[in-house]
Amino acid sequence: MKSASQDDQTIRDFGDQWTHYGDNDGYYGSVELLADMLGPLVSFDELRGARVVDIGSGTGRIVRMLLDAGVENVVAVEPSVGVEILRANLSEFGDRVEVIHGRGGELPARGDLDFAISIGVIQFIRDPQPTLQAAREALHPGGKLVIWVYGHEGNEAYVLALAALRSVTTRLPHWALAGLCHLLTGVVDLYIGLCKLTGLPLPLRDYLVNTLARVTRRERMLTIYDQLNPSYVKYYKRDEVAEMLERAGFRDVQLHHRRGYSWTAIGTRPES
Repeated sequence: MKSASQDDQTIRDFGDQWTHYGDNDGYYGSVELLADMLGPLVSFDELRGARVVDIGSGTGRIVRMLLDAGVENVVAVEPSVGVEILRANLSEFGDRVEVIHGRGGELPARGDLDFAISIGVIQFIRDPQPTLQAAREALHPGGKLVIWVYGHEGNEAYVLALAALRSVTTRLPHWALAGLCHLLTGVVDLYIGLCKLTGLPLPLRDYLVNTLARVTRRERMLTIYDQLNPSYVKYYKRDEVAEMLERAGFRDVQLHHRRGYSWTAIGTRPES
């Protein structure tokens, strides 16, 4: 059984994950997928030449996407032992990347960054406020925070099934969980085929056909692993996302319901 605080354990969970799965090839690591994640809230014109912090960088997938999209430099924050994979994966970019081995809440209050971005991370932090407030203080006035989180709306039945699975999978060693995820990937592959063949408005069809079907089978397995491995995960409702950013001191909060299953949100650090 997993012990210690859930946040500490979740960091260890992801550190173990990044040690086993460190590559980010093809569509999974593309600027096309980044554009899909950001939706209508951020354009690449806004990112071009920007100074950005990426909170929860993992193996560097989002950092590389941002640099390929024209970002000038990125501060990559990663608390787990996966930071060594992160450094190796991004070494080619030299001083365009600064790596901080620490938690998001430990980000220095530098006050000069254009964007703070956290893709697929906030849902794994039990209390995200310290991280979001640190992100605000790292931005200059008028700078923007962008987060992407799992959504509750559109996932109601899936979340119930997932809760039952996670009561077991969060206790499994890596080899057992990886084996289970390979089996579940086969089920997902069959469901994707059904969505494509029938054209019916089946649950999660948009996401499965237009996103998950475009990555490799190994990356589909990793997507499942992402949701069954960490000690803590939350599927956010729209109002919860908006309230979370506003509570952290962001204004002009906007949300985008991406592919009917997740939320991308943006907020601005006030000028005053």
